[in-house]
Amino acid sequence: MPTYLDERELSKLHWRCRRGLLENDLFIERFFKRQAEQITLAQGAALTRLMDLSDNDLLDLLLARKEPEGELDQPDVHALLALMRQPPQNSSQTQGAPR
Repeated sequence: MPTYLDERELSKLHWRCRRGLLENDLFIERFFKRQAEQITLAQGAALTRLMDLSDNDLLDLLLARKEPEGELDQPDVHALLALMRQPPQNSSQTQGAPR
């Protein structure tokens, strides 16, 4: 059974994830809105490793222009990126909807 971050750990992680590029912040905020109460210790560790990247390198990963390499090429990082790359939940409802 996975262990989830407690409220204090989650708050510290959320603060750590503040970025200089708006595009990165949009991905990160969307992830926190969807997953906040379900972030596991492994996901928190993977997210912390991603936050060590420069803004441009992080954006390349979030936009799937690149895939993790070297020390970041780990299953937990790939799984986290897959969650973070998911489109907004309401986009499929608003696009192509009949008028």
